[in-house]
Amino acid sequence: MSPAGAKHGDIALEIGSRIRIHTTDHRLGRTFGAETGFLLTRNPDTVRAPDAAFVSQARLPESGVPAGYFPGAPDLAVEVVSPGDTAGEVEEKVQMWLAHGASLVWVIHPATRTVTVYRRDGSANVLHNDDLLDGEAVLPGFSFPVDRLFL
Repeated sequence: MSPAGAKHGDIALEIGSRIRIHTTDHRLGRTFGAETGFLLTRNPDTVRAPDAAFVSQARLPESGVPAGYFPGAPDLAVEVVSPGDTAGEVEEKVQMWLAHGASLVWVIHPATRTVTVYRRDGSANVLHNDDLLDGEAVLPGFSFPVDRLFL
């Protein structure tokens, strides 16, 4: 795949940085950037990389963060929609993360300045500029204004 555009990278880093600060300050686990591969299946291997991700402390290997792909899905996967992404492609990514164990998926839509929150229980909701993005049980205490993602 070709690299993402500048706006995409700016938004991905903004949310990833905010998650990282919160999870580090509260010792909740580890946050990973866009190039991190998560090994979802074996034989054949399926590796995917969200734009940002979080794995809880309880799921981190005792030996520490692996040098290779992380085994399994993150607890939270964040996807930033690029102009060329189709709705079907985005939905496929969401369902893939949830099917392999993610508890929460945030899909950030720069064109509409919205964030769609998907949960493992099948519920979803759309957040707008005046809303707060909430970490729910996955990132306790995390909250971030949606409009600040699009500065």
